[in-house]
Amino acid sequence: MQPAHETPFELGTDGPTSILVGADGSVTSARAGWYAAGLARRQHAKVTIVYVTPMTSLATSFGPAAGNAEAARQEALDQVAEDMRRMAAEFSQDLGVEVNFVHARGDPFTELRRIAEDIRADAVVVGASAHAGHRLAGSLAVRLVKAARWPVTVVP
Repeated sequence: MQPAHETPFELGTDGPTSILVGADGSVTSARAGWYAAGLARRQHAKVTIVYVTPMTSLATSFGPAAGNAEAARQEALDQVAEDMRRMAAEFSQDLGVEVNFVHARGDPFTELRRIAEDIRADAVVVGASAHAGHRLAGSLAVRLVKAARWPVTVVP
C-alpha cells in the first residue's frame, strides 16, 4: 500500500487531466479544439494539439520531378504546421489553458495513438471526417474508438 501523498498514475481518475486533440486544419478539427479547450478549462487540464502530415514518397516512384514537387509539398505542410503552432500559442494565452503543440509525420492514426500513449492522455478529441469514403473504409475517429484505449469524443 502506498502512502497517501504518493498516488500512482491512473487513467481517468477525476476527469481528464491531459487531453489530446487531432488537428488537420479542417472546420471540424477547429471545433474539436474549441471543445477540448472548454473541457480543459473546466477540468484544469492541459491540451496537446497534434498535427500529423502524412509521409508520401512520390520521388521514388516517378523520378526527380516528382521529388521536387514532393519537397515543395512538404515545405508547404511545414508552413501550415508553423501557422498552427502560432495559433495554438495564441489560443493558450487567450483562453488561459495550457496548450502544447506537436507536429508529427506519418500515419495520423499511428501518430495520434503513439503521442496519446506518450503523454498519458486521459481523453482524445477529434473532428468528424467530412470524406464520404470514410463511411466504407473507416475514419480516423472510428479507428481511435476501436483502439479502446481512451474515451474518444468526435466533434461534428
